Amino acid sequence: MATFNAKNLAGWERTYQFPHYRLASGKMSVLEKAGLRDPAKVFGELQKTGWDHSQWDHRNIIQASANKVHVDTEFSRYRADGSLIGHFESLYILTKEDGRWGIKFRSSYAE
Repeated sequence: MATFNAKNLAGWERTYQFPHYRLASGKMSVLEKAGLRDPAKVFGELQKTGWDHSQWDHRNIIQASANKVHVDTEFSRYRADGSLIGHFESLYILTKEDGRWGIKFRSSYAE
């Protein structure tokens, strides 16, 4: 969340495994590797909604094995004045690949 709030796309993508999958707004997107997205577009779209920062509400491990973890998450988005934009539930699937943990799949109710 720290790299996301800092609008550090490269840092945020270092938390991913690739290919990286996201299911949101009824659409599946696949990011084959880091560095393919424009930070101005990624964060600019959020800022158009009034977004300034996000915060975890909870992260609960609901299933786990030696190389995969399912995490029930909820995060909130906020404006610069601290007012709430909304709460968003998600399921994150983290995998351990080549000795490193990262987010492989996100299924979110956020846009």
